[in-house]
Amino acid sequence: MIHYKKKILDNGLTVIASPDKTTSLAALNIIYKVGARNENENHTGFAHLFEHLMFGGSKHVPDFDTPIQKAAGENNAFTNNDYTNYYIVLPKENIETALWVESDRMSDLNINEHTLELQKKVVVEEFNQRYLNKPYGDVWLLLRPLAYRIHPYRWNTIGISPDHIRHATLEEVRRFYCTYYNPNNAILSIAGDFEPEQIFGLAEKWFSDIPDRRPPVPEIPSEPEQTEARRLAVSRDVPASVIFIAYHMGKRNSEEFLVCDIVSDLLSNGSSSRLYQHLVKERALFSSVNAYVTGDLDEGLFIVTGQLAERTDMKTAESALLEELERIKTVPADAYELEKVKNKFEANTLFGELNVMNKALNLCFYEMLGDISAVNTELAAYRRVTPDDILRISKKIFRPENSSTLIYEKK
Repeated sequence: MIHYKKKILDNGLTVIASPDKTTSLAALNIIYKVGARNENENHTGFAHLFEHLMFGGSKHVPDFDTPIQKAAGENNAFTNNDYTNYYIVLPKENIETALWVESDRMSDLNINEHTLELQKKVVVEEFNQRYLNKPYGDVWLLLRPLAYRIHPYRWNTIGISPDHIRHATLEEVRRFYCTYYNPNNAILSIAGDFEPEQIFGLAEKWFSDIPDRRPPVPEIPSEPEQTEARRLAVSRDVPASVIFIAYHMGKRNSEEFLVCDIVSDLLSNGSSSRLYQHLVKERALFSSVNAYVTGDLDEGLFIVTGQLAERTDMKTAESALLEELERIKTVPADAYELEKVKNKFEANTLFGELNVMNKALNLCFYEMLGDISAVNTELAAYRRVTPDDILRISKKIFRPENSSTLIYEKK
């Protein structure tokens, strides 16, 4: 169990303290509730751009990495469609260094023409290298707009086009910062050998003077229910052909997500999973197979994918995948099979709680979902999933009219 206490400062910043006397390290994690889903379709990639800009220096910390390194710490960040996450791990005696640098870039990030042009070039180059010039790099650039027509999940975190970043103006970037990089739009958690009141006092010291700007945030449109099967076929210079089938499913804090997460493990978690046993080992139709859920704040996707073996044709491969999905819709999961998946999930959860950084991140994440207590109760919810739940949800999800299929053919 993860122990924690929570406090909201007057400026809206949510602060979570998790005492942990088993470690000499401290982990600071901060989530800003801004991702690709908060962008305008004509200005995409801004959330990811800010992940880079936030390391470009601030009013009192011109070089972000140097004070962290001097404090014997390490730091990094990541962006996805729902949020942007920053974290620092360092000796607990140096926790104020982490609070200092994070508060400074929340209040006074150094955004000028020079830093913006520098990071724009970095992001555009990343777009080209990772998404346009890399084998299979454009998969999500194709699959997202196939599955989504209205919701901003229809573009990837990197954005729709590098031109959106290339032509971003200083005014637009500053407006994005003022809208989303606010204390009332952030969640800060610290895990380590501290008393909660000590953490709350330090948070007040370093963050309470940052004003609560609260500008209006654009409303996110809902994706209408998909009513017809969608398909897209492309030909690329890649080592092997791949098929992707995406199904709409429930949002991250729904019962549907928990069931789908277990279904994905039944299908593809490990060498004893169904897809591997039936389609790789027994029938040798694929060289690799996978099933996973995106776990988005809004309604997400269940992805089934496979890389075809050299002599497998696409029609046979697609039929084989659909047969496995039909089986999980109609044949109850074996008790041993289901228990094995649940045990593996429980082990991963408990081992993850031993890591001080995981604790800090998970506390921020579940608070963002709207129920921080789920950090300790979700495991029991997984345990309650039954074979009947799996049949019921699978029948709802794996319908032809709910599918978007990307055929990614080798030239």
